[in-house]
Amino acid sequence: MKKYFPQKSFLSLREKLSTRSAAKALFLLAGAFLLGTAAGAAKNALSGTSSHSSYTAPALPVSAEGNWGLSFQEEGQTPVGNATFDELAQYDAYYAEDTDEKVLYLTFDAGYENGNTEPILDTLAKHSVSATFFVVGTYIDSEPELIKRMVEEGHTVGNHTWHHPDMSQIATMDSFKKELVDVEDAYRDVTGQEMTKFYRPPQGKYNEENLKMAQQFGYKTFFWSLAYVDWYQDDQPSPEEAFDKLLGRIHPGAIVLLHSTSSTNAQILDELLTKWEEMGYEVRPLTDLAGE
Repeated sequence: MKKYFPQKSFLSLREKLSTRSAAKALFLLAGAFLLGTAAGAAKNALSGTSSHSSYTAPALPVSAEGNWGLSFQEEGQTPVGNATFDELAQYDAYYAEDTDEKVLYLTFDAGYENGNTEPILDTLAKHSVSATFFVVGTYIDSEPELIKRMVEEGHTVGNHTWHHPDMSQIATMDSFKKELVDVEDAYRDVTGQEMTKFYRPPQGKYNEENLKMAQQFGYKTFFWSLAYVDWYQDDQPSPEEAFDKLLGRIHPGAIVLLHSTSSTNAQILDELLTKWEEMGYEVRPLTDLAGE
């Protein structure tokens, strides 16, 4: 179990982030696209964990939708996040890989099942791609066979909490752990295996204490550097809209967040993976980025 970083480094992080917030606000006002999940976010905005994007003290710069936010300044380049690679790394947290190599990491958030996960798994198998599925606890209870298939086909099942709450509002380690332990227990009951300690905060909402708690509990936290508005079941993006975001904004080291509930994702995934391959990208398992 890793120790907390000294208070001095926390203050340094806050000061640096606070200083940068004004500059980032200029990007936002200038029309930079932000990633998050607020209901009402514009269709051309990128987004985070959806269906499922607050500090109480000096805060990380807050996006229009929640804590985790991105702004894209140049096509093909890593977007600017609310925190840098190094600032996240001290808590074993990631939003992308700091690399010029054309690699990407494919992740899916799964809050419920509507028939799209099986074709997604079929396509991943066709391309020999290993993805990470961040699932809520009720998904494990309702879809044990899909969870078993994910594991059998070499995918990683990550922890997206049991109830999908705003984790930034959870103040105690006991409450924080329970949201994760209940998912671990359900996963163990279904698979007979221990869950990989990968965690994605619901809706991208987090604070510094959350990152510390996850790290203390042995978890690595994963945000994302590319996603799009794909979670409204009755208002799915067209394939053209999806390709525009997912091809135009792909970049070296990207952690891509998609939703397994999206019929558009199920429809385009074969072609999307082919196009990424044609662009020279290799899809690697998230365990490679985490060094596991």
